Amino acid sequence: MSNPMIRVGVDIGGTFTDVALAHPGGLATCKVLTNYTQPEQAILDGIGIAAEKAAIALGEIGQVIHGTTLVTNALIERRGAKLAFITTEGFRDVIEMRSENRFEQYDLNLNLPNPLVPREDRFTLAERMGPNGEVLLALDAVEVAAMVQRVLDGGYDAVAIGLMHAYANDAHERQMAEALRAAAPDLSISLSSVISPQMRELPRFNTVIANAYVQPQVADYLGRLVARLKDAGASAPVFMLHSGGGLISVDVAAEQPVRLLESGPAGGAIFAADFARGHGLDSVLSFDMGGTTAKICLIEEGAPKTANTFEVARTYRFKKGSGMTVSTPVVEMVEIGAGGGSIASIDTLGRIQVGPRSAASEPGPACYGRGGKEPTVTDANLLLGRLDPDNFAGGAIPLSVEATETAITEKLAKSLDMSPSDAAFGVTEMVDENMANAARVHTVENGRDIEHFTMIGFGGGAPLHACRLCEKLGIKELIIPPGAGVGSAIGFLKAPFSYEATRGLFQRLDAFDAASVNAALVELEAEANAFVKAGVSDAETTTRLTAFMRYAGQGWEIPVVLPYKTFTDSDHSAILTAFEAAYRTLFGRVIEGLGIEITNWSLVVASVLPDTPPVARHDSGPPAKPLRTRQFYDAALRRSVEAQEIDRARMTAGASVDGPAIIVENETTTIVTSAYRCTGQGDGSLRLIRKGDQQ
Repeated sequence: MSNPMIRVGVDIGGTFTDVALAHPGGLATCKVLTNYTQPEQAILDGIGIAAEKAAIALGEIGQVIHGTTLVTNALIERRGAKLAFITTEGFRDVIEMRSENRFEQYDLNLNLPNPLVPREDRFTLAERMGPNGEVLLALDAVEVAAMVQRVLDGGYDAVAIGLMHAYANDAHERQMAEALRAAAPDLSISLSSVISPQMRELPRFNTVIANAYVQPQVADYLGRLVARLKDAGASAPVFMLHSGGGLISVDVAAEQPVRLLESGPAGGAIFAADFARGHGLDSVLSFDMGGTTAKICLIEEGAPKTANTFEVARTYRFKKGSGMTVSTPVVEMVEIGAGGGSIASIDTLGRIQVGPRSAASEPGPACYGRGGKEPTVTDANLLLGRLDPDNFAGGAIPLSVEATETAITEKLAKSLDMSPSDAAFGVTEMVDENMANAARVHTVENGRDIEHFTMIGFGGGAPLHACRLCEKLGIKELIIPPGAGVGSAIGFLKAPFSYEATRGLFQRLDAFDAASVNAALVELEAEANAFVKAGVSDAETTTRLTAFMRYAGQGWEIPVVLPYKTFTDSDHSAILTAFEAAYRTLFGRVIEGLGIEITNWSLVVASVLPDTPPVARHDSGPPAKPLRTRQFYDAALRRSVEAQEIDRARMTAGASVDGPAIIVENETTTIVTSAYRCTGQGDGSLRLIRKGDQQ
């Protein structure tokens, strides 16, 4: 019989599938290699291992929470449905014309991403809604019937419908959808007025297209997953973590898979935010490094920053503006191709480059002995003594130093006329600098000074690299939480049930119409509550309201958090004050004399989570007993150093060790460089403080 106290979080990454099983006796975790052919098989294998560790039967599991990169990978690799896109006449090429933003100013051969839907599969209707929802050109039933036949003749698996100003009036989109469903009940259909009912046709069209493109594949995968879990004896309900950091049902995820774009990384941000609250930290830099990518997120006042747009499938090394912008709630973070499996190479100028290509789990880094021949970040860390070849992943994956030396020598060292160890140092220093630059840019873009932040590092690779990043960024304090190697999976267990409903409603602030805003908010609250109550019917909930605002004439909006209330027309002055405060925080000043506009509204309903208990924090204490000593390469000192190796279990509250040190556990390894001291904390975290900065 299932026990609601037993919950399991599962995160499928590019290299590893992480499992965290919470039960009355504690937490059981494991990492297994991701199965690209059958992703659900890795989930079953991982849950089985964790359940065996916890000595519980699969039937006792009360809830399964899952995050996946399936949607992102399908969009990047163009493995989606045969798709038709139906739009308003004259707007067929919006997704190809893009925003005309030139993200690489001096590239004469700019490489733009191809639209998900080829031009021959984009069809138009002679209809038109106005921006206030008025019907300017009615939709002809004869044309609808002809369009239905055209779709049927094309043999499409899915259809995306995005008509102009459908966020203001969705009647024409629904009329087209009803006709298609009557003729083809099994056809997958996505409406922009449901998926992204907001102003701006480019992100709205991109979003509904992305949703329709992956919907058949995701629905099939989720159906298989639920069925196979049930066959294995785990009949617990399955929930998905959406990219905004909350839980939704499998049914909602199957209907709106675009909400799963960043579900795994969002779990990591929730994980870090929970520890930030426990440690009383208001300014935190979340650093999540896995096998394929590294993710960096700002967490302020105990909550990760969120946004309503996200770029996927960038063509220029993760350069902003070079991807497909979709409009969906997302935890705002910067993501770069820097992970343990990132492949190192030499460019045409003879420089070491790392990523974005990854060896992933198949064939994996050369040291895995699974056929990989390319040198990766993991290979470099092994050669520099930062990994124990006999105790990687708790000994489950033995590493081959010989295969690593061969790969680094043949692919890097020979061409550069240097030793394999120097080449390995170049690889790690390059990937560390790439991640440090990404962190600097992300904080500057958000108007923050990175030196005043505390870093929280997790994921299989972050504890290996976090200390060096702190050295580069001037950060004096670093926290490595317990279970860091499977942090995103643990974060799933800490996520609330939540749903973000959005609506486009354009107004000038000096002509603020409270009645229309209040009517829209009532609809948004009902929509969000319906989804949250479907997951947890009796939970206390909280509501957060955000208006997206700009100065008249500006090309983009900023989010402005407002109190959720019944507005009156006189509230425009309070909204003005909130906008100017948010604008000044981002840009350091406000602009006098310009009108202000509200374009979109967002309302989030979320279940209330228990308060995070405060943590007893320690700066130093009695020395921890080492297992042995071994050497690793300290990048800041440019030489190998003798380091104490300490089992993480011995880093109890107050136990300390001065760097250089190596702290080992099954899922990851923490490198404490010579410049830092590490002290165990009351919640099992490791707190690394730069020597001389102890309070």
